[in-house]
Amino acid sequence: MVCTARDRVGARYKVQENIERFFTRFVEEGKATVRLREPAVDVHLSKANASNLKTFLAAVRLAHQGTNTEALPLSTLVPAKNSEVEKPKTKMIITSRRDYPLTKNFPYSLEHLQASYCKLARIDMRVLCLKKLRKLDLSHNHIKQLPATIGDLTCLQELILHNNHLESFSEALCNSTLQKSLQFLDLSQNKIKALPIQFCQLQELVNLKLDDNELIRLPFKIGQLDHLRFLSAARNKLPFLPSDFRKLCLESLDLFGNPFEQPSLLVPNIQLQIPLTLLECAARATINYREYNPSAPDRFWCSVTLPECLRHNPSSWPPCRRLEENGTTQDKKGFLLQESQ
Repeated sequence: MVCTARDRVGARYKVQENIERFFTRFVEEGKATVRLREPAVDVHLSKANASNLKTFLAAVRLAHQGTNTEALPLSTLVPAKNSEVEKPKTKMIITSRRDYPLTKNFPYSLEHLQASYCKLARIDMRVLCLKKLRKLDLSHNHIKQLPATIGDLTCLQELILHNNHLESFSEALCNSTLQKSLQFLDLSQNKIKALPIQFCQLQELVNLKLDDNELIRLPFKIGQLDHLRFLSAARNKLPFLPSDFRKLCLESLDLFGNPFEQPSLLVPNIQLQIPLTLLECAARATINYREYNPSAPDRFWCSVTLPECLRHNPSSWPPCRRLEENGTTQDKKGFLLQESQ
């Protein structure tokens, strides 16, 4: 009878003449495997006392050979108690490289895995097989790139990648099943300069940490993150916030240490000028396009100075009117000569 945490009643298997093979290479470590013929299953035994395991295997061999079972030291086939069945391991915390498993797989029942300070340069493919994983903490490593297969972790709710060497967050992850599951994402202390436009498809996000990166902009559709309540993007290189930012319903916001630019004036700086009179416009045009002519009629425009006018026509010098251009008196540029009365 084989009992598990899910099936404490247990499953019964025939032993007599039904053993295909015994695997006892690691029996001294309390591990062994019994391969059955019908049904074709392998019964794995682990974490057992080496002496008790040897006794058990010897009894199974005798039962397989047809020895009278009454003479064998076997226990009664009754369902196992809760204390006798090991519960599936759901949480594993690793905080040093020497504790990181290199030769054996992670328990498939894990829901929370932390592997920090392990100097990992990439994400272990064995981690990507943990389909029940809800929280993955790979902080304080040397990870430079995220594999797209992280998106296959359909139950993943929390992803912590604090203090790594990431330079980007791939579009493939934004288009994966993380859209419906991911609620907490920590990308702080990396080297990310920008997030893809598709990042806003992670609409279940509640908490987003982007501190201490090299961000020069936020996704311009960030307002689509309807469930986002906590946002931290301190100590980046953000010069401004996208206009969609006002649509967020945040409870906590930290943007300290960003070089935000001063907003430009929305109304252009317009300087109103009073238009010139028709007379002044005509005078300016005459000054610019006509030269002094001594034989011209008494009423004309000249572009010479006052002493020159007196020298050419000293007897009939009429009153004159000085013109102003742009607020500056033009004493030497031109005068309006009028007919003498």
